[in-house]
Amino acid sequence: MSNNHTPSQERQRNILEAFIHKVRLKESRMVKKRKTPNQTVWFWLGMFGIVGWSIAIPTLLGIALGIWIDTKWPSRFSWTLMLLAGGVILGCWNAWFWIKKESH
Repeated sequence: MSNNHTPSQERQRNILEAFIHKVRLKESRMVKKRKTPNQTVWFWLGMFGIVGWSIAIPTLLGIALGIWIDTKWPSRFSWTLMLLAGGVILGCWNAWFWIKKESH
């Protein structure tokens, strides 16, 4: 038999397959979540700790590096402030990553 599908039918088939894949993925996540026990208070306290440290460490490293650069090569720009901001941004991105990973 010949396969006489139009591009429109192929596109619809691809969309349907993508939808079915997404539904199966969500279903498997839901089944996995139901099989695991509910998260305890200790889990969430630990999560707060991870989030706190994932922001604090890059921020402190940025400050330390900025102070070192400012003492070695003084300039009219404050490397300490720039690297502090960079450390906070990096830390927030890192915290977002951990929260997103644990929520799935």
